[in-house]
Amino acid sequence: MKHSPELVTTSSLLWLTLMTDVPTREIVLLAKAAEDVNVTFEDQQKINKFARNTSRITELKEEIEVKKKQLQNLEDACEDIMLADDDCLMIPYQIGDVFISHSQEETQEMLEEAKKNLQEEIDALEARVESIQRVLADLKVQLYAKFGSNINLEADDS
Repeated sequence: MKHSPELVTTSSLLWLTLMTDVPTREIVLLAKAAEDVNVTFEDQQKINKFARNTSRITELKEEIEVKKKQLQNLEDACEDIMLADDDCLMIPYQIGDVFISHSQEETQEMLEEAKKNLQEEIDALEARVESIQRVLADLKVQLYAKFGSNINLEADDS
């Protein structure tokens, strides 16, 4: 269903914000200075898109941090295996819920493959973050051009 542009005054903006998924801590229209600013349906859509993408970036960054910790754990395991003196030592390697013993060389190869796959996942997530950041930058330009100082698109650090 295509919505026609509707004009919304700032007095109705609080209602619009409550009826959408816009986090008020991230996006705040300052009503006292915005008495003559009109918010169209398209403007509200841009604000909503900005909020969703900001939330998505936060989620992706958290996921990247988790994967970086996993990668560090794999690197630590590789170092520990290299320091082991006994080449005949069987090393348990977890696959799902089961531990399977492998030789030191096989375990090292499996860890290297796991590290490579995890790094590829991290790179893909970081590329996605960069893509979303470009979208956010474009939306910021558009929204600040229309609303100026009457809109705050900066993340609240509290």
